[in-house]
Amino acid sequence: MAEPPLVLVPVKENKALKCAFAVVGIMSTLVIYGVLQEKIMRVPYGENKEYFKYSLFLVFCNRITTSAVSGAILLASKKSLDPAAPLYKYCGVSISNILTTTCQYEALKYVSFPVQTLAKCAKMIPVMVWSTLIMQKRYNGKDYMFAVLVTVGCTLFILYPASADISPYNTGRESTGWGVLLMIGYLGFDGFTSTFQDKLFKGYDMEIHNQIFYTTMCSCLFSLTGLLVQGHLMAAVDFILRHQDCFYDVAILSTVATASQFFISFTIRTFGALTFATIMTTRQLVSILLSCVWFSHPLGWIQWIGAAIVFGALYTKSFLKSTPHKPGNGLDANSATNSS
Repeated sequence: MAEPPLVLVPVKENKALKCAFAVVGIMSTLVIYGVLQEKIMRVPYGENKEYFKYSLFLVFCNRITTSAVSGAILLASKKSLDPAAPLYKYCGVSISNILTTTCQYEALKYVSFPVQTLAKCAKMIPVMVWSTLIMQKRYNGKDYMFAVLVTVGCTLFILYPASADISPYNTGRESTGWGVLLMIGYLGFDGFTSTFQDKLFKGYDMEIHNQIFYTTMCSCLFSLTGLLVQGHLMAAVDFILRHQDCFYDVAILSTVATASQFFISFTIRTFGALTFATIMTTRQLVSILLSCVWFSHPLGWIQWIGAAIVFGALYTKSFLKSTPHKPGNGLDANSATNSS
């Protein structure tokens, strides 16, 4: 007589615990990350109201922390430290990732965090373009329809800000051309980074920590070189030494940025891109609402309409993806992300 499958309940409970772990991990780290990056770039420090202006220094701190942790994990697990792909390919990912993160931080000087966060949802189109060019992926009409809806919603949100929400770096409307250009640069570089990472995973027998280690090591070298060439390294160090609260903000920012990368990798590997995309969409909504409350960002009625279009389209897309379908050769453009 066959034994009853008593293991089913523990398996379900174990999966539920893992899902809760993934949701709490991603939501907590990335929400904290979002609040801190806005505080560092937009809130003055000290009695003289000085602003932190060295975005590349934040990239350097984030990457050196992630590199150290991923290297320690590889050593602890006794996995090979040898590169799985040619070093120049890691450098390609690294350069585009540095440009992505730098544009993200610099944009906060001209647009508020809610605007930036919602604009990130528009990365679906650049990911689709890069995937078509680099990996010869194909998409159906439904994918393009959702991408256009999200882009329209983001455009409304960016172009019609509340007049009371003024950037400390800009005396005009928040929808400054420079801020918009930085966000376009962010979206383009981020789409390339995600797509090229996907290509590396498919083309080589590569562990996630191997790619993280070599990519962030390259990023450390490139960002350090940039700081030295610009003469910003000592200026940034002097700033955080004079403002101890800024030092703590940068340290916590680097810690949660590193932790988020591992929560993201765990979620994608355990539950797939759909669950990850749904969690990230919810996280973006929570981050926008929290930033509006914490930093007193007023939203105009057109912005509320734009946000409703974006999140309505994203959740509808996730719901439709959850129904059984025949696997195709298209990448879920909303899931390809590793830049917070």
